[in-house]
Amino acid sequence: MGTTINPNGKDIISVETEFCGRTLTLEVGRVGFRTSASVVARYGDTVVLATAMVGHNRLKGMDYFPLSIDYEERFYASGKISGSRFIKREGRPSDEAILIGRLIDRPIRPLWPKGYRHEVQGVASVLSMDPSFRPDMVAMIAMSAAFMLTGAPFDGPVSGLRVGLNTEGELQAFLSADQLEEGGLDLVVAGTSEGIMMVEAGAKEVTEDLVVKALEFAQIAMQPAITLQKELAQKVGVTKQEYELDLPDDTIQATVDSYLDGLMGDNLRAVYPERNQLVQNLREKMHEHFVEQVGEDEYALNRNVYDEAFTMAIHKDVRKGIIAESIRPDGRKLDEVRQLSSEIGFLPRAHGSSLFTRGLTQAMNIVTLAPLSYAQLIDTMERNTTKRFMHHYNAPGYTVGEIRRLGSPGRREIGHSYLAERALMAVIPDEKDFPYTIRSVTEIMSQNGSTSMAATCSAVLALMDAGVPLKAPVSGIAMGLMVEGDKHFILTDIADAEDFAGDMDFKVTGTKKGITALQMDMKVHGLPISVLQEALIRGKDGRLHILEHMLTTIAEPRAEMSPYAPRVETIQINPDKIREIIGKGGETIQRITAETGTEIDIKDDGLVMIASPDGASIAAAKRMISDIVAEPEVGAIYEGRPIVSLMDFGAFVQIMPGKDGLVHVSEISDERIEHPSDVLKLGDKVTVKLLAIDDRGRLQLSMKAAAKELKK
Repeated sequence: MGTTINPNGKDIISVETEFCGRTLTLEVGRVGFRTSASVVARYGDTVVLATAMVGHNRLKGMDYFPLSIDYEERFYASGKISGSRFIKREGRPSDEAILIGRLIDRPIRPLWPKGYRHEVQGVASVLSMDPSFRPDMVAMIAMSAAFMLTGAPFDGPVSGLRVGLNTEGELQAFLSADQLEEGGLDLVVAGTSEGIMMVEAGAKEVTEDLVVKALEFAQIAMQPAITLQKELAQKVGVTKQEYELDLPDDTIQATVDSYLDGLMGDNLRAVYPERNQLVQNLREKMHEHFVEQVGEDEYALNRNVYDEAFTMAIHKDVRKGIIAESIRPDGRKLDEVRQLSSEIGFLPRAHGSSLFTRGLTQAMNIVTLAPLSYAQLIDTMERNTTKRFMHHYNAPGYTVGEIRRLGSPGRREIGHSYLAERALMAVIPDEKDFPYTIRSVTEIMSQNGSTSMAATCSAVLALMDAGVPLKAPVSGIAMGLMVEGDKHFILTDIADAEDFAGDMDFKVTGTKKGITALQMDMKVHGLPISVLQEALIRGKDGRLHILEHMLTTIAEPRAEMSPYAPRVETIQINPDKIREIIGKGGETIQRITAETGTEIDIKDDGLVMIASPDGASIAAAKRMISDIVAEPEVGAIYEGRPIVSLMDFGAFVQIMPGKDGLVHVSEISDERIEHPSDVLKLGDKVTVKLLAIDDRGRLQLSMKAAAKELKK
C-alpha cells in the first residue's frame, strides 16, 4: 500500500477508541501539511478530512468574530457521479451541505473568547461515506479536533451525535436515514464534557420526556469522542497562539455607564416598536452629549467604541430587569406571549395565503399547489430523490429597518427555511391522500425576534387556507434563558433585545400531541439537561397558547381548494399496463394530454395522477386511460365503438384500444342481412355486447344482443 512521508519530518499520529459500536480513529500528519491543523477522522467506511486555518494577525476594526465553517460534499465519497445532465463537478453547495455547515458551526462558535478577531476557517470534506449512517457527526468531531490542534483559544473539544429510535424503540446513535425516518425521531446533540451546546431535531409528535431521555443518552454516549480529542491534542503537543482581544475600552464603558445611570430601566420599558424608538433616541442623545464634551473630530475617532459601549449597557440593563425584577424590556412577565393576530385568504389569486403577527414580528405565507411532476429533484452525495413539500423563507433588509442589497438567500435564510419545513413534515398528508407538490413561501414583513417560528405558524394557516388536509395543526415558539450564578430565568416568546442579551435561543414546534421540531443554541459553555427540560415544559405551554389563537382564525383545512388551484385525481392500474398508457416513444400519453389538456404522472406502483383546473378534462383523461388498461369483460355493453373493418362475414369493432372483436353478420340485426356493408360502413360507431372470448383470445360481439339488453 505504500508509505506517506511527512515533509515536516514528523510522524503520523493516530488515536482510536470504541464509540457507539464502531472504532473512531483520529489521525494527524498524513495530509494537509500547510494547514494550521488538519485531522482525518475514520468511522466505519466514512472518512472525513477537517482542515483548520487561523490567521496570524488580528483584524482590527471588526465588530464580529470572522469564523467560517463549511461542509464539503464529494460525490465520489459515495461512489456517485452527479445526476445532472450538464454539470458533473461539484459547484455551489447544496442546501443540505449548508445546513450541515451551520450544524457544525453552532456548537463551536460560542467556545471562542469574546473579542477574538483573528480570521478562522474550518472546512470538513467527506472523502468516503459509509451508507449505513450519515457522515455529519463524524465531520463535527473532526472539525473540533482540528481546532484543538491549532493552538488558538478554542475552548473545546466538542462532539456531536445524531440519535433516533431503532426498530425495538430504543435510543441509538448512527442509524441510517431510513431508520431515522421510521423511528420518528432525528435528534442531533452537540456538547462538551460539561454540558450541552446545541440541539436540533425533527420528530413525529414525540413527547418532551422522550426528548429529555435522548439528551441524556447523547450526553453520555458522546464522551469517548471528547476524551479522544483531548488525547490527540496531548500526543501532538499543541503550541498556544499569542493573541490580543478586542474588548470594549474599560474607561469609555465606565463613562457611558455613568452617563446612562438612571436613564434606562423603567424609562425604556414599552411595547415594541415604541421601545426601539426610545432606545434609539437615547443612543442619539448620548452621542450628542459626548460630541459636546470632547469635540466632534476627536469623538469621531471613537464613535464606534462609544456606540458598542452603549449596546453593552443596554444588554446589561435588560438582564438586570429580568434577573432582579422579573420584568422584561417591553413590560411583559417572563411567561407572557406578545399580542397575537392573524388572517387568511387575503391574496385572491394565491391557492392559500395568511398573515401572522406576534408583537412586532410579522410573517406572510403563500401556498402554491401543483402536480407531483413539479417535485424538486434532490441530487447530493447522500441522496438521489424528490421532494414534494418545500418551505422557503425570505427576509429583506426593510424587515429590520435597514437598506440591504437584494440577492440569493444566505445561510440564515436557508436555515430558517429548513426549520419551518421540518416543523411541518410530520403533518403533511401522504402522497396517496393528497397527490400534490406543495410550495410554501414565507415573506417576512417585520422582524423582532423568532421569525422562523412566525414562519411556521403562518405556513400552517396558509396550508389550511389552501385546503391541504394537514394531519394536525402545528405552532412554534422561541424561548430564551438568562443564567446568573446558580439561578436561571426562562423567557417565553423572546424578542430581539432579550435574544442579544440572553444565554440561549431555543425554538420548539409541535401539535397538541407532541414535538415536531426543535432547535437549541447555547451562548454559555454548556447547560445541564435539567434546565433544558424545564425550557421544554415551558415551551409547550407557550406553543399551545399560540395554537389556540391560530385555531380561532381557521379551525381546520378548507373543504374546497381555491378555484385557481389545479385539481389532481388518481386511478390505480396494474403496473404491467404502464407501458400501454405511455405507448411507443410516449405516443399514447402525449395524445391523451394533448386531447384533454391535462398533466399526467405515473408512479412505478401503477398510481396514475391526472391534473387540470377543469374537472371535465380530468374525466375525459380518466376515461381514455381506463379504456387502455381495461380488460374485456364477457357480458359487458360497449357503447359508441368504431367499426374498423368490414368483411363479407361480419364487422370488426374496436371496443378498447388494441382490442377488436367480430360482430358476425348474423349478430348485426334480427333481420336477415346478406352483406354487412349494406347497413354499415367504416367509422360508424355502434353499441355491442361481448358474448364470449374463445381459447385463442378472440372476442365475439353482438349488436342485436346489445340492443335487446338496452331495451330492458
